[in-house]
Amino acid sequence: MKFSPQSAGLAVAVTSAATFGTSGAFIKPLLEAGWSPAAAVTARATTAGLLLLPFVLISLRGRWHTVWLARWQLLGMGLVAVAFTQLAYYAAIRRIPVSTALLVEYLAPLLLVLWVWVTTWRRPKRAVLFGSLLAIGGLVLVIGPGALQAVDPLGLTIAFGAAIGCAIYFVVAARPSNGLPPVALAGGGLLIGGVVLGLIGATGLVPMTATYDDVDLLGSPVPWWVPLAVVAVVGTAIAYTTGIFGSSRLGSRLASFVGLLEVVFASIFAWVVVGERLSALQLVGGALILAGIACVPAETKPATSPAEETTDREPAPV
Repeated sequence: MKFSPQSAGLAVAVTSAATFGTSGAFIKPLLEAGWSPAAAVTARATTAGLLLLPFVLISLRGRWHTVWLARWQLLGMGLVAVAFTQLAYYAAIRRIPVSTALLVEYLAPLLLVLWVWVTTWRRPKRAVLFGSLLAIGGLVLVIGPGALQAVDPLGLTIAFGAAIGCAIYFVVAARPSNGLPPVALAGGGLLIGGVVLGLIGATGLVPMTATYDDVDLLGSPVPWWVPLAVVAVVGTAIAYTTGIFGSSRLGSRLASFVGLLEVVFASIFAWVVVGERLSALQLVGGALILAGIACVPAETKPATSPAEETTDREPAPV
């Protein structure tokens, strides 16, 4: 049984959302043990990048020139998608509730729809607009209506910056990579992001603290590196690689909507790992997100040459 490129892309994008969803549940024990958010995300990105490095080197044999051809895409992935987005999110949750920061960050699909609307002066298809409403409504229910409470304006602004970074991640991942393999884009971006985050931490701009005592995971004490390894392998290395592959098949718009499933998977993993129960509203929200994704069509032949682009596709990233 053969699968179309879009079916394969959808399956891989869902896998990416599921693996991204593990990060919160497994990072939480480290944060509770005294790790600063910046230290946790730096260790996560750097470790994942080093784990992917052998696969990156193998994939680049005979085509090292693609690294130079895709240099801007690599920098965009490392500096914006990894470093900026993560720092903005963690800076936001220092001022506003986590649920509010997540709600704002995951407005990324709506930002992509609005960006195309504004820059092309063409209204998106009704299915896209309806799917956007369903998905955002479901997102509110999964995260919790309490996320809409009045909060610190600066925190909201920073979280909106994370949403822009998240949107750019999907655009960068969906663009043609001049022959650079997805694993190379993921690994290279993570290494760049990890180094940048480490340098920022070294300057003292963000607190970088870590402890190396045992942490509580699934009700039992485990070494600190166990949850970090899970996040680095599953929630970062696999998540970014599959996310880039899925976006290249689906286009940034549909991939960003599928990415909303991360919130659903995160709630499920939080229920299993740290005992945070799912409510009926969250289950309804998950169903609405699925319905919204079903309404959004993939771009025609995503990641093709400019001559093949349609008016429904996003413009090149700036």
